[in-house]
Amino acid sequence: MYKRILIATDGSPLSDQAVESGLSLASLCKASVVAAKIVPLYARSFMEGGDFMSIDDVKRIEDQWVHSAQQQLNGVQALGEARGVTVTTSVLKSDLIAESLIDMAKEHDCDLIVMASHGRKGIKRLLLGSETQHVLTHSHIPVLVLR
Repeated sequence: MYKRILIATDGSPLSDQAVESGLSLASLCKASVVAAKIVPLYARSFMEGGDFMSIDDVKRIEDQWVHSAQQQLNGVQALGEARGVTVTTSVLKSDLIAESLIDMAKEHDCDLIVMASHGRKGIKRLLLGSETQHVLTHSHIPVLVLR
């Protein structure tokens, strides 16, 4: 059915449930997995909401975020391998989360994206946006959303 599944995580408990479901599905389908996490770029100017920091300090902070994301993905990889699922990991620095996930799925030739939805409604959804909704409406690859 599926050959390669992209599982997106943000490290939240709900996202962890999506990881578990995605790995279970991959095991049933004998599919490989790409575990993905997008980390934001640090605001580079006061106008973007950032403090005035040196380029070296900004790089150090972004490197810490990437390192933390990779540690989370290493945990996903270990869970997958315990189930007999081959898992590769991918950390990407971007402020365009949904677009980055869609591009990553295409780049890795995935045939399914698995991700969580935090189920925000009303004004919270309007103010915070919905990366999951954006992936759902713009992806040409099937998307499995868990809540």
